[in-house]
Amino acid sequence: MTKRVKDMDRWLGDGGMPLIGAIGAAFEDYGVEGDDAGWSAARWTPTELACNPHGIVQAGIHALVLDASMNFAINAALPGRDRTRGTLEMKTETMRPAMLGTDFTVRGEVVRMARQVAYAEARVLDVDGKLISRSTGTFMLKRDQTQA
Repeated sequence: MTKRVKDMDRWLGDGGMPLIGAIGAAFEDYGVEGDDAGWSAARWTPTELACNPHGIVQAGIHALVLDASMNFAINAALPGRDRTRGTLEMKTETMRPAMLGTDFTVRGEVVRMARQVAYAEARVLDVDGKLISRSTGTFMLKRDQTQA
């Protein structure tokens, strides 16, 4: 069963980062399954800004989208004013080329939530469900001390 810990609807779309919208991505949904298994869902149709002159999305752009997706998923699961503070470590793998104007889905998921850090993963899939790129990351958390 999916629930919402906090209302992040204002961040749907570009996630509060105009660069996300400029490269053709948009967050569409988020939620929590279980205690702290936050997730995020986005769509991505790469624009020219995301691509090299041959119309292929660069790995760094994949990393941008995947990082944002993991952050969104973690923030969806954090209560109150708690939030991610920064990405401590991230690994990104690209398996297939992502081309200009092609439709993709992006999903971020919390793997484990601890007191000061969270672990997450995200993936980009094509319309046939083939894995295009994926990422894992460790994120520093900022906890609201007034809630303790």
